[in-house]
Amino acid sequence: MLQTERLILRTWEASDRVPLAQLNANPQVMRYFPATLSQAESDVLLDALEAHHRTHGFGLWAVEEKVTGAFIGFIGLNIPSFQAHFTPTVEIGWRLAPAFWGKGYATEGAKQALSYGFQMLGLPEIVSFTATVNRPSIAVMERLGMTHNETDDFDHPRLPPGHWLRRHVLYRITPRTIPSWEGQGWVHPADG
Repeated sequence: MLQTERLILRTWEASDRVPLAQLNANPQVMRYFPATLSQAESDVLLDALEAHHRTHGFGLWAVEEKVTGAFIGFIGLNIPSFQAHFTPTVEIGWRLAPAFWGKGYATEGAKQALSYGFQMLGLPEIVSFTATVNRPSIAVMERLGMTHNETDDFDHPRLPPGHWLRRHVLYRITPRTIPSWEGQGWVHPADG
């Protein structure tokens, strides 16, 4: 379990299946993905997230708000399963329910996940990517101090030519380029 000033990032529980499915079925949440997910599709995703944790010892963590205990989505690290010019790699990602947007939670949780990746896993680099039209996620990447080079942008291999989400931006960050987040709600992973 990891924690920040306002969030708990933890392993998945059986009780997370319904709220995760609600998150994945929300058109607002999934607007930059090819489709929403059914309960069965969301369950397959959760099984894959749990398998990733078992195999690699890290992954996308369930996130809850400390004050309320509410499930708000997921944030964490993942190994992409497709091939691209930057793979193999570890990516950072997030997906939060709309009720929790605009509170800085994605950035706060992602800072903790980045710190875990660099300090506890010793990763040399972490990337993040999204469709070029996904300005909210790009803004989080930039707030994290990740850098973008247009020559890294790519067409997602799982989307067909002409699909409006196919073109993706790639952002990168290394331990040398990570900003100092002390005093900004960041908690060292060893303190979580």
